[in-house]
Amino acid sequence: MSVIVNIAIGLATSVISGVLVWAWERGKRARALTRKARFFGMAPGRACLIVMNDKYNAPGSAAHQDVQAMIDVATLAGEFGCEVSVAAAGTFTGSNGDRTEFCVGGPLAGSNPRTGGHLAAYLPGVAVHPFDAGPDAAAFLVGGHTYRFDRGEQEYALIAKFTPAEATASVILICGQSATGNRAAVHFLKRAHRELARSVASQDRYCLIVRLAAVRTYGHLGTSLERDVTDAAFAG
Repeated sequence: MSVIVNIAIGLATSVISGVLVWAWERGKRARALTRKARFFGMAPGRACLIVMNDKYNAPGSAAHQDVQAMIDVATLAGEFGCEVSVAAAGTFTGSNGDRTEFCVGGPLAGSNPRTGGHLAAYLPGVAVHPFDAGPDAAAFLVGGHTYRFDRGEQEYALIAKFTPAEATASVILICGQSATGNRAAVHFLKRAHRELARSVASQDRYCLIVRLAAVRTYGHLGTSLERDVTDAAFAG
């Protein structure tokens, strides 16, 4: 009889242990997802708006890498159960309201005029040189540092998060020097969000410069954080 009792106790202990481990792992995943959503300014059920740029000098069309960046953002939003909508940068105006906005693409050549508006209104310390600026063509100027565009070799992307005065949800600005840079910026955020959440002064407002090295070899995957330029970007 004692053998049967011992077996029953052993089975019960195993079941209880298994349930506790399962519950702990499930709670761990839920906490990790909550922290991730916090960093991206998302929440279950909150809508996500992707404002897409036009291909350089080709209004009404999109570069392949920009489309991939849009898909990566939509996949990210899907992790949190967010409804995703897409708007064209050339036609969308107004506040993002209660929707987390991902604004994709730089302001040059009319690619994404909304990005230019965001920069002027909230990041006065950021300048983007025009394409006809010689060796500084398409370069970012922030905090006295110039980040030059060397297509296919070394490029940069600017990532910023802030909440407009008239909105209740964040804007995440994805401003690469090329379409590859846009996709690289999204990839970098998804890959490094845990480290960034610990390193930025505030998860509600930050501005980062991301470097793409050896683009012809590594494409959008060869990314690293070049510098946190939050103070200089927002202060002007």
